[in-house]
Amino acid sequence: MTGLATLWGVSALFLVIVMSAAWLVQKRTGQGGWADAFWSLGLGAAGVGVALFPIDGAAPSLRQYMAALLIGLWGLRLGAHIAARAAHEGEDARYARLRQDWGVGFQAKMFGFLMLQAGAAAFLALSVMAAARNPTPGLTLQDGFATLVFLGALFGEAISDRQLAAFKRNPANKGKVCDVGLWAWSRHPNYFFEWLGWCAWPLFAISLSGEWPWGWLALTGPAYMYWLLTQVSGVPLLEEHMRRSRPKAFDAYAARTSAFFPRPPRR
Repeated sequence: MTGLATLWGVSALFLVIVMSAAWLVQKRTGQGGWADAFWSLGLGAAGVGVALFPIDGAAPSLRQYMAALLIGLWGLRLGAHIAARAAHEGEDARYARLRQDWGVGFQAKMFGFLMLQAGAAAFLALSVMAAARNPTPGLTLQDGFATLVFLGALFGEAISDRQLAAFKRNPANKGKVCDVGLWAWSRHPNYFFEWLGWCAWPLFAISLSGEWPWGWLALTGPAYMYWLLTQVSGVPLLEEHMRRSRPKAFDAYAARTSAFFPRPPRR
């Protein structure tokens, strides 16, 4: 376990460097949304590292390759999507609000905020490492189910992002709240599928035979991601902005649409 602990420590240092670079880029561009692109790409790269880096000269297992492939796909898709949005749209409403609230102290507080994000990413990387390093030989039906959950979540989040982008591009929707497709079933389907993807890592990691007790550590990933999305930086900040910018439309939308877990809209 010493080797794995060292590997995780190196990944945490890498994420600190990545988010320091994110701070410099957002400072230069005035676009806080770049921080999210750096976070996604950085966590994806760190996940590949903790999954594949050889410990004691051992060759990576099939499960390690699978974990590296999945977390790499996640990081590339989400990072590219957010980078395109940061490059072509106005500043993310969450960061615009922080810029307003923090005033002249924005940059100093933003650096501290991004260091907290580096810590969050390092904590999430533990789930990937626990999953990839499960020593159970070969790939099992449990691994297959975990892969389906992850790919389903990845696909669902991509569809959510595309539906929202298409809605925003239509000038007729200016001032309205997106309530089409998956957005009719959840006010935040992209966040829901993001959380669902992290639920796949415990499925990879946990060995019911008890051979890999560290696998239970992977449960921290979906628990922590759920807390972040629903209580900290996701739903609360975005919904505060929506209530402030279009209160009547959002109140009507919130009355009929689930906040997080998808369900048919209320009549």
